[in-house]
Amino acid sequence: MTNKLSGKAIAAGAAIGSAAVAAALLYASKRKDKKEADKKPTIPSGEPPETD
Repeated sequence: MTNKLSGKAIAAGAAIGSAAVAAALLYASKRKDKKEADKKPTIPSGEPPETD
C-alpha cells in the first residue's frame, strides 16, 4: 500500500508543479508585453505629429 500512496503523491506533485510552471510562464510573458508597450514613444499632448 505504501507504493500506491507514494505513486499517487508523485503524480499529484507533478501536476501541481507543472501548473506552477505554466502560471509562471504566463505571468512572465504578460510582464514582458507590458514593458514593451511602455517603451513605445507617445505623441506629446498639444503638439501635432510631424509629417512630410
